[in-house]
Amino acid sequence: MRAYVEFAVKKFQDKMAYRLDFFMGIVNTAITIVVYLCIYKALYGGATEVDGISYRMVATSFVITLGLSNAFHFNEMFLEHKIHDGSITNEFLKPVSFLFRMLAENIGEGVFKLVFHFLPALLFTLLHTKLCPPKSAPGLIAMFISVAFGYLILWLISFIIQTWSFWLFSVWGIMTIKNVFVNILAGTLLPLWFMPTALRKIISFTPFESIYFTPVRIYLGELNGSQILSGIAVQVLWIVTLGIIANLFWKRGIKKLVVQGG
Repeated sequence: MRAYVEFAVKKFQDKMAYRLDFFMGIVNTAITIVVYLCIYKALYGGATEVDGISYRMVATSFVITLGLSNAFHFNEMFLEHKIHDGSITNEFLKPVSFLFRMLAENIGEGVFKLVFHFLPALLFTLLHTKLCPPKSAPGLIAMFISVAFGYLILWLISFIIQTWSFWLFSVWGIMTIKNVFVNILAGTLLPLWFMPTALRKIISFTPFESIYFTPVRIYLGELNGSQILSGIAVQVLWIVTLGIIANLFWKRGIKKLVVQGG
């Protein structure tokens, strides 16, 4: 475990070396928050609520989702590059799990973006916009647990697509399509409250709702008690399902790599 913590810390330190990226990240995040909140305010047109959803709820949902999307940041071309330059074979000789090493480095980079890109922009936002406070301390703790599970769900989806690099020359196009689906179906651009009922039902049968929207609903108090447990249980179910799929593609991909190398 200590080795993986070191991988995460090293990645965090590497990102700190790029000072321009540090400042531009803050500016980019702050501008994104301001622009989208202005759009939402214009859409509300001075109304307090729309379909029972207040502007403050929408603003809070967007800010939390944006913060999580900063934390849920992965190098999605990592495995493809390792396969193309042949260095993937050297990774198998190291006394650590390649998959957990990837996960640790992704966490390190995500923590950097959360701390140095999102939090300064959030402080700026709080000076201009009132956000909803958490409903309760237990709910806040449950939200953090849900956030961790949401991270794993998105990471596994990304990793599954990365494993397709064993068969495809490039997964960039597929990864781009995946990101579009995440932005739309996970509520990154538009909260799922405003999705058509039929589409919302379809989304509920996918892992996308569990990535960002479940933690947001727990934070806002829309879910409580058994509903929170049910939401987290769904997240765990998706983690197990996606984990099995990821392991299947990974093992078959390694065999494919051996055939190509032989």
